[in-house]
Amino acid sequence: MLELAQASSKASLATQAEQAPALATLRLITCGSVDDGKSTLIGRLLFEQSLILDDQLAALERDSRRHGTDGENIDFALLVDGLEAEREQGITIDVAYRYVSTKRRSFIIADTPGHEQYTRNMATAASSADLAILLVDARKGLLTQTCRHAAIVSMLGIRHVVLAVNKIDLTGFDAEGFAKIVADFRAFAEPLGFKTLVPIPISARHGDNVSQRSANTPWHRGPVLLEHLESIEVAEDNSGQPFRFAVQWVNRPHLDFRGFSGEISSGSVRPGDEIVAAGSGRASRVARIVTADGDLPIAEAGDAVTLTLADELDIARGDVLCDPKHRPEVSDQFSANLIWMSDDKLLPGRSYLMKAGARTVPVTVTELKHRIDVNTLGELPARTLSLNEVGLCNLATTTPIAFDPYKANRSTGAFILIDRATNATAAAGLILHGLRRATNIHRQGLNIAKIDRARLKNQKAAALWFTGLSGSGKSTIANLVESRLYGRGVHTVLLDGDNVRHGLNKDLGFTEVDRVENIRRVGEVTKLMTEAGLIALCAFISPFRAERRLVRELLDEGEFIEIFVDAPIEDCIARDPKGLYKKAIAGEIKNFTGIDQSYEPPQDPELIVGRDGQTAEQAAAKIIALLVERGFIDKIDDLGDDWSI
Repeated sequence: MLELAQASSKASLATQAEQAPALATLRLITCGSVDDGKSTLIGRLLFEQSLILDDQLAALERDSRRHGTDGENIDFALLVDGLEAEREQGITIDVAYRYVSTKRRSFIIADTPGHEQYTRNMATAASSADLAILLVDARKGLLTQTCRHAAIVSMLGIRHVVLAVNKIDLTGFDAEGFAKIVADFRAFAEPLGFKTLVPIPISARHGDNVSQRSANTPWHRGPVLLEHLESIEVAEDNSGQPFRFAVQWVNRPHLDFRGFSGEISSGSVRPGDEIVAAGSGRASRVARIVTADGDLPIAEAGDAVTLTLADELDIARGDVLCDPKHRPEVSDQFSANLIWMSDDKLLPGRSYLMKAGARTVPVTVTELKHRIDVNTLGELPARTLSLNEVGLCNLATTTPIAFDPYKANRSTGAFILIDRATNATAAAGLILHGLRRATNIHRQGLNIAKIDRARLKNQKAAALWFTGLSGSGKSTIANLVESRLYGRGVHTVLLDGDNVRHGLNKDLGFTEVDRVENIRRVGEVTKLMTEAGLIALCAFISPFRAERRLVRELLDEGEFIEIFVDAPIEDCIARDPKGLYKKAIAGEIKNFTGIDQSYEPPQDPELIVGRDGQTAEQAAAKIIALLVERGFIDKIDDLGDDWSI
C-alpha cells in the first residue's frame, strides 16, 4: 500500500514539474508545539518523494517496531529523530536538517524542537529560513508554544508561513474545527506582518494533503503542502541591497599581499568600486577580487572572496566594508529585541560579550523596556528576562559598531550575547535601530589629566575594592587603611556600601538586578574618583564576579586592586554586627547574600586578607605594604609600619 502511494505521488508530481520552470532553493523550518507532528511530516514528505533508500526504509521499519508510536505502521518521525534520547522520549531535541529535491525545486528543511526548553534551537534554525511550516494539532488548537514560535518566526524576519493543521484525521476531517483554528491564528498573527499565510489541513501520518490532494477534505480549496512549497516565491534580491562585507580575516601570506577575506552579505562589488570602512570612514577602491580559482570581475551576495584595496587602510577582523553612498549606522547604543536563551536570567547593567558578524565587543543591557507576552503579543513591564522570554532592550557597547536594522539586513542586524563567565550563548538579538540620543554629546578635551592630578598629591590613582560577605570586616579594614593613609598625607575617598544606599542608590533594593545596578553606578563613581587622582577605597559585598570585572575594565590597567576579605560565613553569622543574619535566617530579610543569594568569591584577587585569625590591623598593614610595593604611595619608614606582615 505504501509503495503504491509512493509511486502514484511520484508520477503525479513529475507531470506537474515538467510544466513549470525551476525555482531557487527554499530554506524552511517546521515549528510548533511539542508532539504536533513536525518530524512525522518531514519523514512522510521524504517517503512520498522516493527519497528513502531501500536499506533506510528497512531500518526505519525495524526502528518503528522498537520505538514507533503507530502500531505496526511505519513511524516516519524516526527518520528525522536520529538521537537515541529523541527516540526513547519520542521528542525532537536538536535541529535536524534534510535536503529534498523535486524537479521544480530543492529544499533545505530544518526540523526544530517543540519543547519550550529547546526554543533556542528553534530560533537558531529560523534565523536562516525563508518560510516556516507552523504545525498545530487539530484536536488542541493554538497553544502557548505555537504562539511563541509564531512570534519568534516573525521577529527573525520570516515573512511566509504555512499553517499546517495536522492530525485532521483524528477529528474526523472536521471542516468547522479547521476553520476555527485558522480564524484564531489569523487574529493572533495580524500584528506579526506575515506576507503570506496559507492554511492547509493535513495528516502527516497518513499523507492527506502533503504531496497530493486528499479525498477526505473535499471542502479544502487551497493548495496541498508540496504544491505550495514548489510554487511560492520568497527570494529576496540581496544583490540589489547596499554592499556589506564583514572582514573575517586579514590575509597576509607574504609581505607583498594584503587582502581582506569574508563573505559578501548583501550587494555586489567590482574592481574599481569605491568602498568605505564603516567604522573609521576611510575610503579606498577595490583593486582585485581574489578567489582560489582566480580573480573575479564581480562578486555578489553569498560569495566568499578576498578583496585587495588600492590604499593601505587600517582594517581589522570585524570591520565592515560598505558602499560610501549607503553606509550602515555606526553607534555604541541601539535598541534590539532579545530572545533569552540562558537558564541564568538577564541582568540589566551586567557586562556581556556581543558577537555581531566577525566582531566581538563588551556590551551592557542599559534598559529592559518591556517583555513580550507570547500569547497576546502585549507589552509587559519587566526587570529581567528568563529562559525563552522575549523583550525589547536598549544596549550599549564599549566601542561603536556598524550595523543595519535587522529588517533591512539579517546579516548585519543580528547578534548574540555571550555570558562572560561561562562563554555560553545567553541571547539572540535583532537590532531595531540606533539610539541617537547622544549624537550631540562629545568628550571634552581636558588640560589637566589624571596623572597630573595624582602627581600633585604625590601618589598614583587606584581603587581598592574590598569584597566579601556581610560581617566579614570590609568596612572596618577599609576604615583602618584610610586612617593610616590619611596619617601619611595620602588623598583618599571611602565609598561604603551602606552609605551609598542612603543617597546615590537609595532607589535600589537587593534583587540580583538591583545589586548589578548598584555596582554599575558605584563603578562609574569610582572611575570619577580615580580621574581626580585619588585612592578610592570601596567596601561592597559585590557578590557577582561579572560586576567586579566590569569595574576593573572601567579603570586603567593596574588601577583596580581586588581585596578579598575571606571570613567564613560561620564567623560572619557568629559575629553578626548588625543583626542581619539572624533576620535573614528567620526569613525577615530576602535576597541576603550567603543565605538565600549566592556569593561568587574572587578567583584571582590581588590580595586576600582575614584568613587564619588575621586581625583588622594586620590586614590594613598588609594592604598598605602592597600599595608601597606597587608604587601607589611612597614608603615612610619612620612611621613604624611593620612591612613584614
